[in-house]
Amino acid sequence: MGKITVHEFSSLDGVVESPSWTAEYGFTDKMGETIGALTGASSGILLGRVTYEMFEPAWSSRTAEEDPGAPFFNDTTKYVVSSTLTDPTWRNSELVGGYDAAKIRELKETSEGNLFVSGSITLVRGLLADGLVDELHLFVFPLALGSGLRLFPDGGPQTKLALQSADTFENGVVHLTYGPA
Repeated sequence: MGKITVHEFSSLDGVVESPSWTAEYGFTDKMGETIGALTGASSGILLGRVTYEMFEPAWSSRTAEEDPGAPFFNDTTKYVVSSTLTDPTWRNSELVGGYDAAKIRELKETSEGNLFVSGSITLVRGLLADGLVDELHLFVFPLALGSGLRLFPDGGPQTKLALQSADTFENGVVHLTYGPA
């Protein structure tokens, strides 16, 4: 049985939407190693439709020479949670259907490795609410944006988590790993 590990880039005020604002901080070698460890332990990628549609054009034509993460994103099975996507064209993509906690729990239980989630905020919110996230990896950037889509929305359910580890990178980004409380 695998785990579901979620990776998100977040501002100090919790914004996770369109993280182009992360570019000015750079991507350190240690950040790459940390994310590489997450992807390296994963045998599948779990994505919502919006993130799938953003990732496909960004990753599908990249090579390992251009980006060491390209083989993972292109060669690993991608499980797409969507009730509207009908014909995924990115290789190794499988439709799961609309969000169904029981289906995702079964996928998690039958997976030989971890299922990696990046972005996919609507999906992640559902996974958190249903207790399906084993590790939540937040890469918190030293910037408050003031507005934007947040992982934990105003009026959302209370979510208790337990800090598993914390690490700081030389660019000021903090990596916080949470698990179920």
